Amino acid sequence: MEIEITRMSSKGQVVIPQDIRESMKAKEGTLFAVFGTDDTILLKRMEIPSKEKLIESFNKIGAEGRKRMEKMGIKESDVPKLIHKMRGVK
Repeated sequence: MEIEITRMSSKGQVVIPQDIRESMKAKEGTLFAVFGTDDTILLKRMEIPSKEKLIESFNKIGAEGRKRMEKMGIKESDVPKLIHKMRGVK
């Protein structure tokens, strides 16, 4: 792990040193989640998932939902009735 010293500007901006930016392949526009507690600030680089990764994730969620429905004996044709029932619609 690299450690360098930086300073906050009057606008609250902090420069991430070049060596660290290069080692983590951070470029202009890179997104970071910022966590703060007491005297510690942690930056975690975030990546926006690609369209393909999102579709893959949604397919996994859908497959898990189908498994749960089958296990509970729920058919796809039962879903609209269950939604109406949960919403209190007749």
